Amino acid sequence: MSPLTAAAIGGVAGFSIFLGLPVARVRRMPAALQGFLNALALGVLIFLLWDILSHASSPVEGSLAAVRQGRPGSFLALAGIFAGGLGLGLLALVYFNRQLLRRAKGVGGPASPHGLAMAIATGLGFHNLSEGLAIGESAATGALAFAGVLVIGFALHNITEGFGIAAPMTLSETRPSWAFLGIAGLVGGGPTVVGTMIGLFATSTYLSVLFLALAAGALIYVINEMFGIAKRLNSPPALGWGLLTGFLVAYSTDLLLTYLTA
Repeated sequence: MSPLTAAAIGGVAGFSIFLGLPVARVRRMPAALQGFLNALALGVLIFLLWDILSHASSPVEGSLAAVRQGRPGSFLALAGIFAGGLGLGLLALVYFNRQLLRRAKGVGGPASPHGLAMAIATGLGFHNLSEGLAIGESAATGALAFAGVLVIGFALHNITEGFGIAAPMTLSETRPSWAFLGIAGLVGGGPTVVGTMIGLFATSTYLSVLFLALAAGALIYVINEMFGIAKRLNSPPALGWGLLTGFLVAYSTDLLLTYLTA
């Protein structure tokens, strides 16, 4: 895959965040619609987490054959990278976002809606870097079906990230400018393209496991955060239907792309 094509697919995944940002200028959005979109994206993310962990753990499991032959080095390295990447992807977002929110609140009182929105965009940008790494590495190794599923799934998810950035600004007395929304979108979605290019040129089994584990750890964090939102916005039946629909849509897309690229 050419660098231009890789940058384009990374852009599709990352800049879909702009689709959710105009909500910041809308003062009356039906809660049922926002709740269903959140639950739908959450179902896609649950599928992605399962799919990513399957791909990340496959090389680790394959290296067990060398352990039986008295060569445990590869297994120990891959297992350590998997555990470390998973922990880094998860815990870095936990502490990074907590620090951002502390700074946003400041000493003199709560953060302004615009300041809080930009803090959220910065945290999401860090998360989207991990997504880009997984996309670029998958494309570089020829796993086009998997890369396609990642792009579609992350694109759907990033729309809801746009909602997350926009939400604090709906409480503002004045509507945010389009320029401010553009900057917030670049901060939140731009790192996806950067991560895609890094993953495209830095390929190895060890980097593959690292990038996928980072993405999985980040997804665990995001899924946990989104579950809290989804439970507040949906009744249990609506949440269940949204999760099921999102998971099956992502799974169906994975099957279709695998069939087309087989």
